[in-house]
Amino acid sequence: MTYLKAIVLVLALANACYFLWSRGIGSSEGAADLPAAPARLQLASESAGTSIGAEPGSPHGPAAAPPANNAPRCISVGPFPDVSQAARAAAALRDGGYQPRQRVAEGEVWVGVWVYLPLPPAPAAAEQMRAKLKAGGIDDVLEMPGPDDTSVLSLGLFSEPKRAQARVTQAQALGYSPAVSDRKRAGDVFWVDIDLKPTDAMLNPADLQPEAGRITRLEVKGCPPASPTT
Repeated sequence: MTYLKAIVLVLALANACYFLWSRGIGSSEGAADLPAAPARLQLASESAGTSIGAEPGSPHGPAAAPPANNAPRCISVGPFPDVSQAARAAAALRDGGYQPRQRVAEGEVWVGVWVYLPLPPAPAAAEQMRAKLKAGGIDDVLEMPGPDDTSVLSLGLFSEPKRAQARVTQAQALGYSPAVSDRKRAGDVFWVDIDLKPTDAMLNPADLQPEAGRITRLEVKGCPPASPTT
């Protein structure tokens, strides 16, 4: 009888050990034997809700980068007083690798440096001035309206700065102090449009002067907006 009690006690202890092993100790040890799932790296963009590998266009897809500004810049060079000067400038730009486009527009164009003297109000003084200028070698004197609508004696209109300065010096040698101003005319003028790449430097209008010794008041500005098509 005592022998049977001992067997029952051993079996009860064995069942208790198996129960404890299956519920606690055994599960923790078994879990340690299993390989751990690899940790997934998260990019900075993912913290804002973007997942790597999501389909483009999906709510969690990578955000599209803003397009680069590669649009060409259209600039206009001018105004040229006549089509021949515009054509020469266009040829120079074409040789430089551009694709120039000529166009005509209404506006004011610089035509030269005007040298003039205020006309004395007394007729006798005005006549004396003319005679003195002619004797000094300035015989192309013309009476005409000045910038403020008063009469002046024009001493010449010059497109070359050296000639204008020579006329000023000539009048000063005779005791006069001539005025100098730019002379412009209204009418058709000519422009040359080109497209600059984003990496191109801005064009220098001085490089398109018509010829050595002559001056043309050129400017560079943005192209006018295209006319809407109907």
